[in-house]
Amino acid sequence: MGEVKFTNFDNMSMQGIDEEAELIPLLTPEDEEEMNNETLPETLPVLPLRNTVLFPGVVIPITAGRDKSISLIKDANTGNKTIGVVSQKDAETEDPEVKDINTLGTVARILRVLQMPDGNTTVIIQGKKRFEIAEILTEDPYMTATIREAGETRPDQKDEEFLAIIESIKDLAFKIIKDNPNIPSEATFAIKNIQSNSFLINFVSSNLNLGVAEKQHLLEIPDLQDRALATLKYMNLEFQKLELKNDIQSKVRSDMDQQQREYFLHQQMKTIQEELGGVSYEEEVDEMKVKAKKKKWDKKVKEHFEKELAKMQRMNPQVAEYSIQRNYLDLFLDLPWNEFSNDKFDLKRAEKILDRDHYGLEDVKRRIIEYLAVLKLRNDMKSPILCLYGPPGVGKTSLGKSVAEALGREYVRMSLGGLRDEAEIRGHRKTYIGAMPGRIVQSLKKAGTSNPVFILDEIDKLSNSHQGDPSSAMLEVLDPEQNSEFYDNFLEMGYDLSKVMFIATANNLGSIQPALRDRMEIINVSGYTIEEKVEIAKKHLLPKQLKEHGLDAKHLKIGKSQMEKIVEGYTRESGVRSLEKQLAKMVRYAAKNIATEEEYDIKVANETIEKVLGPARLERDKYENNEVAGVVTGLAWTSVGGDILFIESILSKGKGTLNITGNLGKVMKESATIALEYIKSNADSFGISSEVFSNYNVHIHVPEGATPKDGPSAGITMLTSLVSLFTQRKVKKSLAMTGEITLRGKVLPVGGIKEKILAAKRARIKEIILCEENRKDILEIKEAYLKGLTFHYVSDMSEVIEIAVTKQKVKSAKKL
Repeated sequence: MGEVKFTNFDNMSMQGIDEEAELIPLLTPEDEEEMNNETLPETLPVLPLRNTVLFPGVVIPITAGRDKSISLIKDANTGNKTIGVVSQKDAETEDPEVKDINTLGTVARILRVLQMPDGNTTVIIQGKKRFEIAEILTEDPYMTATIREAGETRPDQKDEEFLAIIESIKDLAFKIIKDNPNIPSEATFAIKNIQSNSFLINFVSSNLNLGVAEKQHLLEIPDLQDRALATLKYMNLEFQKLELKNDIQSKVRSDMDQQQREYFLHQQMKTIQEELGGVSYEEEVDEMKVKAKKKKWDKKVKEHFEKELAKMQRMNPQVAEYSIQRNYLDLFLDLPWNEFSNDKFDLKRAEKILDRDHYGLEDVKRRIIEYLAVLKLRNDMKSPILCLYGPPGVGKTSLGKSVAEALGREYVRMSLGGLRDEAEIRGHRKTYIGAMPGRIVQSLKKAGTSNPVFILDEIDKLSNSHQGDPSSAMLEVLDPEQNSEFYDNFLEMGYDLSKVMFIATANNLGSIQPALRDRMEIINVSGYTIEEKVEIAKKHLLPKQLKEHGLDAKHLKIGKSQMEKIVEGYTRESGVRSLEKQLAKMVRYAAKNIATEEEYDIKVANETIEKVLGPARLERDKYENNEVAGVVTGLAWTSVGGDILFIESILSKGKGTLNITGNLGKVMKESATIALEYIKSNADSFGISSEVFSNYNVHIHVPEGATPKDGPSAGITMLTSLVSLFTQRKVKKSLAMTGEITLRGKVLPVGGIKEKILAAKRARIKEIILCEENRKDILEIKEAYLKGLTFHYVSDMSEVIEIAVTKQKVKSAKKL
C-alpha cells in the first residue's frame, strides 16, 4: 500500500462538511447509501488524469497544470462542482484525445480548489459513482461527454465468503502497515473505522502500490466480490515483496553491524599498537607494497604476489593463517628474484686465487678456468654441476670458497650428511603449522643473489627414511634442463636455479644414486704427495694455526726435513687434516712455553718433535727387505687414499691345503685361489716340482688382520708371493705391484692408480708393476708425482714373474 494521506484544511467550505472540521471524515454506510441514490447528469466535463485512478468514495488531491484542465476545474467549481474523472492510457501524452483515455471512470465532486505558490491548481475531489463515456461532445475548451452509469453487482451483506474476504483484506492491511515504514501507524485506525465494505475495498485499492493500468483494471471489475478478490491478490503480492525486502535489509544490516564492529575494534587495536610503539597491520601491508615495487619480478610472479597480498588484506589479523600468510609474503620479498651478481672474467686473477688457496688440484682448477672462459665468451650459460670426489681432507669443501672468490659470487654451503627428510630439500606445504621453505630456497634467500656458488657437502651421505628420499629430490636441483623451474612446496612456484653453480663433494661414489651421479660432472680430487703436503703445511696450515693460537712466524719455525718427519711418522692419509692436528700440537707447545715464560727452541728439531708428538707410530708402510721368500709389497686403495700392504706366505708339512687369513673379503680370497691354481698348472715353466703341492700346506696372510680388506687388485701380488715361496727365490728389491689376474694368466687393470702411486712414493718404492691398460692412467698424472719411479707394464702373469722374481735364492732357503 502506498502512503495514506490525511489532508488538513483551514476554513474549508465544502458541501456536507462542517466548515470548522480539520479532517475529512471517512465515508459512512449512510453517506454511501445517499451517494448511490444520487442521479447522475446526462453530460459531464471529462478530466483526464495522468498517473492515478479515482475510486468511488475516496478523497484524493490532484494537481492541474494543463490549460484545459484548469479551465474545466474553474467552470465546474463555479457550477455544480461535479466532473467525470478518467485515467490516461499513457501518462506521457500532453494533450490527450478520445483514443488516449479510458472510457470507464468515476464521477467526482470538487471539495476544494487551492491555488499553489508555483502557479499550479490543486483540487481536492471525492469519487461518487462509476460511469462510462457514451459519446464525446466537445474537445475545446475542454472535453465534455454524454455518460451512462456503470452498474455494480453487490453480494448480500451477510454473504460469508464475501465477509471472509473483507476480513482477510483488513488483516493483511494491518500487516502491510506494520511492516512498511513509509505508512504511518495512524492508517491502522483509519482501516478500523471504515464501516462500509465497498468503501474499504475502494480505499485499499486506491492506496495499493500499483500502476495506473492495474488500478484501472480493478475499477473496471463490475462485481464487488470479484474486485475484493483481485484486491486481496494484489495485497498478497505486495506483502510478499515487502517481507522479502525486509529480510534482505535485515541481513544487510546485520552484516554491516558486524563489519562496523570489527572495523571499530581494528581501529582501536591500531591506535593501541601505535601508542605502544608497534607497527599496525596496514603499515605492514604498505611496506610490502613499497618493497614489491623494487623487485625484479616477471609478470607471473608479480600477479601471484598481488593475489596473495590481497588475500592477506582480507584476513582477520588475529587468526593463525594471518601469520602464515605474512611469512609467505616475506619470503617472496626476501628472495633474490632475477637478482644476479656480476661475474669477474679476469682469468689470470682467478688462476692466482685458486693457486693461492690450494696447492695442486690441477684438474679442478683447469675446469673452473674453462667454465669462466666459456662464460666470458657467451655471457650467458647454464652453470655446470661439478662433483669433487676424493678422500677426506684434500680441500674439496674449502675449494668452493676459492671458486666463489674467483668468480666474484656469493658463497653458500649446505651440508647433506645424514639428511633423511625430503622436505629439507623441497620444503613443506605452507598449510602446515611451522612450515618452512626447503634449505635450497633458504640458502638463496641468505645469499641475496640467484647465482651464488652453492656447495652441496657430503652428497654421498644422503640417507633414506619413511619421510622420503632426499637424493631423489636432488635430481631436479642438479639437472640443468629442469632446475630453471625448481618447485618448492612452500613457495608454490618454480624458482630458477639454472644460474647457480652447484659444487657437490663426495668421498665414495658407490653410495650415490646412479641417476644423481649421471647429472654431475665427476672430478677426481686425489691425495697429495709428501712434497705437496710439506708445501701445504708451510704455506697454509702452519700460518693458520699460529694465527689461531695468537702467535706469528717468529715464535715457531719448522724446517723442511722436520715437516717431512711429521708427515711420514705421524700421519697416514691422502689429505692434510691429521697433519693440521699434529701442527696444532706443535703450536700449542710453543704457546705454553711463551705463556709460562720458559725457554724453548724456536727452530724445531727432530728431538723436539718426538718430545711433543711422541715416538713415530706410522712406520708400517715402510718397505721391508726381500730377505724372506714369499713376502711381496702390494698397493691398495682405501677410503683415506692409497696405502701399501704386504702379502706373506709360508709352507708347512701337510696335504696341500690352502689357508687364507687377514680379514679378507670374498674377492680377495678368490684371487689367492686363482694364483695357486695357475702356479699348479704352470709348475714346469716355473721349475716347481708337482710333489710340493701335495706334500705341503700353503698359508697366505695379509697383515693388520683387524682391517677388512677386499678387491681384486692384489692378484699379481699373491701370485708373485707364491712363486717366490715355491722357488725360494728373492723378490726384486724396492718393488711394488697391483693388478687383477685370471685363470688364463692374463693381467687386468685396476683403479685408484694415483693414490697407489702416492703410497708407493711414501714407502720409498722405486719400481711398480702395472697392467698395460693402466698406462693411460699414468699419462694423466703430473710428472712431479712420477719422479724417481720406474713403471713396468705387463699383460701376462709370466711377465710379472720375470720382472719381480730374481734368480737369487733367499738366505736359509728350504729344500722342497
